[in-house]
Amino acid sequence: MALPQPHGGELKDLIARDASKKQELLKKFETLEHKLTLSSRQICDLELILNGGFSPLTGFLSEKDYDSVIAKSRLVDGTLWTIPITLDVNDISGYKIGEEIGLLQDGEIPIAILKINSLWKPNKETEAAIFSKGDLEHPANRYLFNQAGDYYIGGEITGAISLPRHYDYLPFRKTPAQLRQEFSSEPGWEKVVAFQTRNPMHRAHKELTERAAKAISGKVLIHPVVGLTKPGDIDHHTRVKVYKEIINKYPKETEAKLSLLPIAMRMGGDLEAVWHAIIRQNYGCSHFIIGRSHACPGSNSKGEDFYGPYDAQNLVASYKDDLNIDILPFRMITYLPKEDRYAPIDEIDTEKVETLNISGTQLRNKLKFGQDIPEWFSYPEVVKILRQRNPARYNQGFLISFEYNNDKISKTQLTNGLLSKFLEQSSDRFFKVVDDDEEKLSLPIINDFINANSGLIYSNDSNEYVAPVEKNHYVIGKDIEVNEHDDTDSVLEKTLALLQAENYFI
Repeated sequence: MALPQPHGGELKDLIARDASKKQELLKKFETLEHKLTLSSRQICDLELILNGGFSPLTGFLSEKDYDSVIAKSRLVDGTLWTIPITLDVNDISGYKIGEEIGLLQDGEIPIAILKINSLWKPNKETEAAIFSKGDLEHPANRYLFNQAGDYYIGGEITGAISLPRHYDYLPFRKTPAQLRQEFSSEPGWEKVVAFQTRNPMHRAHKELTERAAKAISGKVLIHPVVGLTKPGDIDHHTRVKVYKEIINKYPKETEAKLSLLPIAMRMGGDLEAVWHAIIRQNYGCSHFIIGRSHACPGSNSKGEDFYGPYDAQNLVASYKDDLNIDILPFRMITYLPKEDRYAPIDEIDTEKVETLNISGTQLRNKLKFGQDIPEWFSYPEVVKILRQRNPARYNQGFLISFEYNNDKISKTQLTNGLLSKFLEQSSDRFFKVVDDDEEKLSLPIINDFINANSGLIYSNDSNEYVAPVEKNHYVIGKDIEVNEHDDTDSVLEKTLALLQAENYFI
């Protein structure tokens, strides 16, 4: 059985296309008038343009293609494409149509040469409307309005010099051409089901992917995101260590490969699911698992889900004739303790059969409080990795800052009291009062202190400077309520009670 054709009929491997003229392109790069340093998101997009993951794209969208994608989820030539791939900048003065510009990584590594075919100012409100009907709390729209430049440059890559430079997990950073070659040359890999994830994997994930592979008499590609994911997700280093353990758990008949996908997720729900299916088709996969609420960023501040649970599956199904990859709906798997096995929940009567599961919140709490995580849920090797990255709260640091209006409570005395109370509770944690007037610590340094199991007290009247610190940051006056009847002692008691409840002190 032949591998599925790439989207659009041809794998646009631009690196292979231009490999023979790399030295010529490097010399040309040095002569270009304009060189643009790309953002992390732009680097992710460019890598998948260069390696063919975004086939049939051969550059950043032109204005006409952009308008067509926003309006119809198709390129001008009619090819299905659901996500706008744009090169945003703050200023286009000095750039010219027909000009070639250099694209840099980290301001110093030549990656590609782009020939400009469009320069325009997009209507961001129109673009935002494709993501959860324009909800400004959607991550893609927050990026669009708060980070993206106001102008777009469209153009073709006329010189593909090199893929972006990575230093980690190089054996697992496989291009579409490399995976296609492996699938074609290794027996049994004609049918491959891809599984996308931005989370650690546990036994249930292994079970459902193994079942999916058995259903198609094929193999498994674990294809996790290592580009940009949802803020707050577990870092890719921790996740890759988990995946490397998981792929060893599959039996030979449904063996698994691991390959890392350098994509910048938009968390675009149904539109993103179509995009993800196209990408897996380009990587040579015959099947792709799409679950409930695929690429959904959760809910907004009103508690409303950005996408319905089956929006992604339904939209991908509607484009079946445009895709050359089959979709396997994600089936919820649950553990049957009396039988010591996993089973699809839709195959059992939950009123008669005992089932067990551990939710994401329950898992986080078990890690936070140092509680046992049963082997039926996850592998000991995986749990060990997660505990190293997410130690129990009594082995984590924290930051206390102030945001209250109560003249009866002196911040100086509250700071002194907190330091004394903390030292009374713990002798193996380092405590420090952070005062901008004496020593202004950078936010990365503050985060380093927290990661190193330190307790910090930010004593300034305003906590605006440390507001971006999210990990283990508690604000007196917000997380710890302060009312008109409180005094220093009562606030000290409330603060200590919260930290004890959160397991920082045992």
